[in-house]
Amino acid sequence: MDMSERIRSRHQHSRRYVGNQVADEMKGTMNTPSLVSVARAKSILLLRRQYFQVLVAILLGGGLGYVEPKFAVQLKPIGDTFISLIRMLTGPIVFCTVVCGIAGMGDVKKLGRVGAKTLLYFELVSTLSLVVGLVGGHLLRPGIGYRLTSASLDVSDIAQYASGAHKQNAVDMLKHVVPETFASAFVGGNLLQVLLVSVIAGLALVTIGERGRMVSDFIDSFASMLFGMVRIVMKGATLGAFGAIAFAVGTFGVGSVAPLLKLIGAFYITITFFVVVVLGAICRLAGFSVSSFIRYVGSELLIVLSTSSSEAALPQMLEKLARLGCSRSIVGLVVPAGYSFNLDGTNIYMTMAVLFISQIFNVDLSWEQQLTLIGVAMLTSKGASGVAGAAFVMLTSTLTAFPVIPVSGMVLLLGIHRFMGTGLAIVNTVGNGVAAIVISAWEDELDWSMLKRTLQKSNDH
Repeated sequence: MDMSERIRSRHQHSRRYVGNQVADEMKGTMNTPSLVSVARAKSILLLRRQYFQVLVAILLGGGLGYVEPKFAVQLKPIGDTFISLIRMLTGPIVFCTVVCGIAGMGDVKKLGRVGAKTLLYFELVSTLSLVVGLVGGHLLRPGIGYRLTSASLDVSDIAQYASGAHKQNAVDMLKHVVPETFASAFVGGNLLQVLLVSVIAGLALVTIGERGRMVSDFIDSFASMLFGMVRIVMKGATLGAFGAIAFAVGTFGVGSVAPLLKLIGAFYITITFFVVVVLGAICRLAGFSVSSFIRYVGSELLIVLSTSSSEAALPQMLEKLARLGCSRSIVGLVVPAGYSFNLDGTNIYMTMAVLFISQIFNVDLSWEQQLTLIGVAMLTSKGASGVAGAAFVMLTSTLTAFPVIPVSGMVLLLGIHRFMGTGLAIVNTVGNGVAAIVISAWEDELDWSMLKRTLQKSNDH
C-alpha cells in the first residue's frame, strides 16, 4: 500500500469513528429526557399533589374574601360541609383505633405502662407550653399601649362563652365526660366521651381473651373501611379549604384585626419558637427532625390551616403515623387522648391571652399569681374537647377561676380568635404527632428504618 492509499484509509477510518461518536451522542440524547420535559413532568406532579392544590385554594379563597367579602361569606356552607364530613367519621375512627390499640397490646400491665408514660409526657410538655406562653407574653408585651376599663367594653358577645365556662366545674366536667348512652357518645361528637367508651371496650376485649379476637378483627376491618371513606372525603379538601378561608376573610376582614396585629404577631412568634426549639429538642432527643416531620404531614397541616380545626386532620394523622413506623396500638391510644390532654397550642394561647388582658387593663401580676395561673390553666385546659369554641371556653374558665383579671377583656379577642385559632390548631396537631412517635420510641415499638426512609422520601419530594 502506497502513501496515498494509507492516507485515504486513515481518513475513511477517522470519518467512521466521528460518525459513530455523533450517532452515539444522538442516541443518548434521544434516550435522555430533555430539561424541558423533566421540568414539565415535575410541574404536572406538583399540580397533582393535594398540599399544592389546598395551598392554591387558600390563596384564592383569601383573595376572594378580600375582594368580594359579601359573596365570600355565602361560601360558609362549603367549608362547614367538609368539616362535618370529617367529624362524622372522627368518632367511629377514634373508637376503632383505641379499641384495636388496647386489644392489640393484649396485656393490661402494658396498657397501664403506656398510659402512665403518655400522661407523664403530656403533663411535662403541657407545662412547658404554658411557661413558654407566659414568657412570650412578658418578652413581647402585646398589651402594652392599650389602656382600657371594663366599663368601656360591650360584654354581651361573650355571654355564651362565660355561661359555658361557669359550667366547667369538677362535677359538671365529670358528667360531661360520661355519656348518657353508648350511642350518645358518638352522636354528640364529644371526643372525651368516645375515648372513655373506647377504653372500656378495649379493656373488656383484653379481659375476655381469645373470645374477643373475632370482635377485635371485625373492628379492625371496620376501621379500614372508615379510612377508605376518609380518603374519598379528602378528595373535597381543596374545595372545603377554599370555602372556609373565603368565609373567614370575608367575615372578619383585614381591617378588623389591624389594631390587634401586635398580639397576633406575638402569638405566632411564640408558637414558632415552641415548635422549633421545644418540640425540635424533643425530636432530636428521640432521633428525628421536627422539620422533616412537618413536611411529611404538610397536607394535613394545610387542611388545619384552612379549617382552623385540628379534628379535621385527625383521621389522616392516625393513618400517616402508622405508615411512618409507629405502633398502631400506641398511635390509637396516644393521639385521641392528646386531643384532650395535650393541647400545646391552646395552652400558649391561654397564657398569652391572659397576660394580654392584664396588660391592657394595667393589672400587674405577681410571680405567685402567675404560677397560680399556670396551675389553674392546667386544670381548665382539660375536658373542653368537643365543646363549641373550646379554646375560648377554656380561656373564659381560666379568667373566671382567676378573678384578678376582668373577664370583660375577652371581648377584644372575639375578632381575632379565628386567626389565632388557626395557629393553635396547627401546633396541637404537630404536638400530638410528635407525642405518638416519642411514646412509640420510648416503648421500643418504632420501626426506625421505616421512619427514616419515609421522612427522607417526603423530603425528596
